[in-house]
Amino acid sequence: MKIEFTQEGTKFQQMVDAFTVAIGQGQYKVGDPLPSINALSKSNHVSRDTVFRAYLELKRRGLVDSTSTKGYYVNGAVNKVFMLLDTFSPFKDVLYNSFASNLPKGYGIDLLFHHYNLRVFESVINDSLGRYNMYAVMNFNNDKISDTLKKVDKGKLLILDWGKYKTGDYSYVCQDFDRALYDCLAAGLARIQKYRKMVMWLPESSSHPRSSIKWFKRFCKDHRIPFDIVERLNEKGVEKGTVYLVVPQKELVEMVKFCRNKHLKLGQDVGLIGYNDIPMYEIIENGITAISTDFAQMGKRAAEFIKSRQKVQEIIPTKLTVRGTL
Repeated sequence: MKIEFTQEGTKFQQMVDAFTVAIGQGQYKVGDPLPSINALSKSNHVSRDTVFRAYLELKRRGLVDSTSTKGYYVNGAVNKVFMLLDTFSPFKDVLYNSFASNLPKGYGIDLLFHHYNLRVFESVINDSLGRYNMYAVMNFNNDKISDTLKKVDKGKLLILDWGKYKTGDYSYVCQDFDRALYDCLAAGLARIQKYRKMVMWLPESSSHPRSSIKWFKRFCKDHRIPFDIVERLNEKGVEKGTVYLVVPQKELVEMVKFCRNKHLKLGQDVGLIGYNDIPMYEIIENGITAISTDFAQMGKRAAEFIKSRQKVQEIIPTKLTVRGTL
């Protein structure tokens, strides 16, 4: 096996990564012999100690074993999957669990989070290059592919959750934050019209795509609903006769508290719509109305791509689930 060493990482690590990928991709099957330490050392111009340490690491991972008669051979195949999500949240947990449960044995997932820190995002992507069979990544930006992410082989990469990638060579399983928002609000129009005004609470610090603001405005204007968009809201600013679309979950909890403190009944005095449904929303305040995509379905479709490696470009539908707060 000839390994093309680069300046990224040690030769030991690159050798481990090269064999991990080769085994995962079936170039070496279970039971197949591996080159001897002497042969690999000579063909790749590295020390015997480097090869020996690489084989020891592969043994530690359960991919390789050795006997006095057979030498080193493949003991098991593991498809290593790199999964990079933005932040941890209950609905991301649903996504991950669905993804993991739909992958068969033999797939190992390394789960990381970038927390919208560009340095972290770039660092973990760069460190992952060549070490994984497949990649499932929540991009750093909703409007374009990150330059760092372009270093990953397109055939091995799946963009998750958000991104306007309706054309191009990238595979994606995403949700729509624009027209889908309009359609979901339209589905709840009769209930929304019980209120005299609508407010969208979207903090400046939120990573939620700002393009959704345009579609919120369009909905309100098309249906002649007075509206406002706020980045901050306190208890004093909560008004009777208003329906609030609250995007981040932290702020939604604050809104529930505000209404309780002001003795405003949700679903009657004040309307409330959350974003990204979670099981807890079913039981809070007689049920929180929510706009959400199906994250379990997103995880399942992502797993199908990882298994089949067939290009996919799919937008998971978003729907309004009406509960007691509207």
